[in-house]
Amino acid sequence: MKFGLYSSIANPPRGEHIDRCIDEVIAEAQLAESCGFDSCFFGEHHQDTDGFLPSPLIVATAVAARTRTLRVGTSVILLPLHHPVHLAEDAITLDLVSRGRLVIGVGIGYQPADFRAFSVPMDERLARFEESVEILRLCWAGEPFSFRGKHYDLEDVRIMPRPYQKSGPPLWIGASVAAAARRAGRIADGFVGTPSTSMANATALATVYKDAAREAGRPAHVVQMRDAWVARTRAEAEAVYGPHVMAAYKYYWDNKLAEFRSIPAGTPFTLENLAPDRLVLGEPETCVREFHRWQKATGAETFLLRFRHAHSGGPPHEKIMEAIKLFGERVIPHCREVAE
Repeated sequence: MKFGLYSSIANPPRGEHIDRCIDEVIAEAQLAESCGFDSCFFGEHHQDTDGFLPSPLIVATAVAARTRTLRVGTSVILLPLHHPVHLAEDAITLDLVSRGRLVIGVGIGYQPADFRAFSVPMDERLARFEESVEILRLCWAGEPFSFRGKHYDLEDVRIMPRPYQKSGPPLWIGASVAAAARRAGRIADGFVGTPSTSMANATALATVYKDAAREAGRPAHVVQMRDAWVARTRAEAEAVYGPHVMAAYKYYWDNKLAEFRSIPAGTPFTLENLAPDRLVLGEPETCVREFHRWQKATGAETFLLRFRHAHSGGPPHEKIMEAIKLFGERVIPHCREVAE
């Protein structure tokens, strides 16, 4: 069982002092590396008033330069918004800088504002996404190629230098619906489950993914992004983390994201109602049990923990540092013992 951080870099309501947030996230990544975490991931959004940092590969490069073993990656890059050749070259550069520590997670996107910023019609996102995945693979292979698609027409292209990782960085696809999970099984190296969905839905999506990967003859790698927090007591975890995770869930609830549509109408919007089989929250012993439950249910090999939230900008940096240290001391060793 491997663990990584997912860090949302933002500072609501006006996106001020993002430079300070970046310094904090780098410090969190350095501490995570020393505490036994395996990776650190960043996402992408545009035009967010909270200042959500729009360029995850640049932040990942900064973290790679300040760490030695921590894998760095994106979860996710909004692939339809990027020219795939440019993205392939940026990924190669970071793969070389990090000596092969890069993972590229991609998704199709869901926020209209992200697409407006680049004049990309949302109804083209799926076709652009699938063409781009194919082009990324061709670029990383380092051989001459041409490509004819609806959105990209490339003639006699050969991208150099080659990535540090022989076949290029692992390519993961984030998915919150069955069609996207099947797509991940068909064309990706890994599937990343959405952090705010229930265990039942996460398990169903992981099963869809694993079935599709088996049909495609691809090895399956299940990654679960989870909203999680460890503290000395459950009450402390709820007090520190609860307001921040609920700020994110309020946004998802109001915008009717897929993972919240199955919640019965009239359900009170409270941490008590949403936490069970969704959040991993509490003292270390509870967290250990919960991660084993999630691994058994979904087959996850890697968990990405969303300690830092964009919609609130918190919890505070010092609290995140405390949680990383406690997680490294009291959770990770017990999860790895059984796995080994």
